[in-house]
Amino acid sequence: MLKLEDTYRHKGQRKELVKLLRSKGIRDEKVLEAINTVPRHFFFDTALDSHAYEDKAFPIGEGQTISQPFTVAFQTQLLEIKPGDRVLEIGTGSGYQASILHLLGAEVHTIEYQKKLYEKTKKFMAKLGIHMHFYLGDGSQGIPEKAPFDKIIVTAGAPIVPNSLLKQLKVGGILVIPVGDRKTQKMLKLTKKTATTIEQESFDNFAFVPLLGTEGWKG
Repeated sequence: MLKLEDTYRHKGQRKELVKLLRSKGIRDEKVLEAINTVPRHFFFDTALDSHAYEDKAFPIGEGQTISQPFTVAFQTQLLEIKPGDRVLEIGTGSGYQASILHLLGAEVHTIEYQKKLYEKTKKFMAKLGIHMHFYLGDGSQGIPEKAPFDKIIVTAGAPIVPNSLLKQLKVGGILVIPVGDRKTQKMLKLTKKTATTIEQESFDNFAFVPLLGTEGWKG
């Protein structure tokens, strides 16, 4: 039986985490409110529960991680989510990032490369009562049959910006993706101004697990 408790201690730890994120430059109050609301410890193995509100990434199995809270907040802030936005998330992972997007009112479509993780997270999110669209497959190629999307977020480091994802973005849409080598990546915010014009902004260095797939890293 899945036992999910959100205690006063957990709530207090989330408040402290939000204070820390604010001090690190996260300004979007809606994003901070979502982080304050979603119990991050639900996405951890019980043994690691005590670390859930540290501003660190942690392993979740299958060579994947749950991203650092600052990274989740930073990427989400760059996306400028509006209620009703159709958002494609590349890399479902634990489901924590998707839950934040869901809470902000997005219609979330999320794709995972690792079968075990996909099955585990899909089942777990149903238990939490969080409804979104789950897909198993090569995230570097997006989900063409469900395109176009208002926003696309990639939660794994890519060697290049996959052209497939740019094609699946609406005009006026935003793609947030870490691009670089296997060790560190620059966070890019790409805004599709017209069908052929992309405005690019580049931010700090981050370290993500590699994006695997046809337009990502090979193995």
